[in-house]
Amino acid sequence: MSELLLERVLLTNDDGIDAPGLAVLEAVATKLAREVWVVAPEHDQSGTSHSLSLHSPLRISQQGERRFGVSGTPGDCVVMAARHLMADAPPSLVLSGINRGANLGLETVFSGTVGAAMTGVLLGIPAIALSQAFTDRNAVRWETAGELAPGVIRRLLETGWNQQACLNVNFPDVAPESAGPLTVTRQGVGLVKDLAVRAHVDPRGIPYHWLQFSRGPRSDADDSEAVVIGRGGISVTPLRFERTDEEAAAELAGRL
Repeated sequence: MSELLLERVLLTNDDGIDAPGLAVLEAVATKLAREVWVVAPEHDQSGTSHSLSLHSPLRISQQGERRFGVSGTPGDCVVMAARHLMADAPPSLVLSGINRGANLGLETVFSGTVGAAMTGVLLGIPAIALSQAFTDRNAVRWETAGELAPGVIRRLLETGWNQQACLNVNFPDVAPESAGPLTVTRQGVGLVKDLAVRAHVDPRGIPYHWLQFSRGPRSDADDSEAVVIGRGGISVTPLRFERTDEEAAAELAGRL
């Protein structure tokens, strides 16, 4: 068995505390840390990004040793863990995921998985978001992330990175033995083309609506997440809060 690198690690996600991807991540984390804490949303919080519950109370339900459900967002869970449940000795790493579906390009702006990791960065804790791509939602290759994530995380920890950024890791929709190498990527544009509203009427005749991403192939750089994942590689992209478009800023300054 490889040497454990961490004393305490915090796990969270946006799919909810009972999600299969979180169970996979727990198995991964036990190979890396002496003490694994799970603090995750009680219910699915996909699409909540970096959201924090500043105007409503949060409730915690203990569901086992070092395992807690929170009535809030992924970001709430990280704050609750680091500043309350684990305040005596905050975690040395936040792992968020493993998300059902890749988080690529523009989707990272909306992702609660990435948002939780970014919240860790805000609190001064190194953080990695992990996602498993799929083609068939009912046949997610959890074994790919499950087998490969320990080595990927270990390699990243041993290599180190600028911890003003979180790392966004995506595993391809291929068998573990077919996955390509870990590749540093750019965020790129990803696969989101638009947002749609689906209108329906319930059995009582009352209208209701669903928001939905419209996805499809888009032109992207060869070193982008979507292209690398599409080729069967494992992508890792450093993401940060600073989003200033330097080129647009310089152009605007020249016009004012």
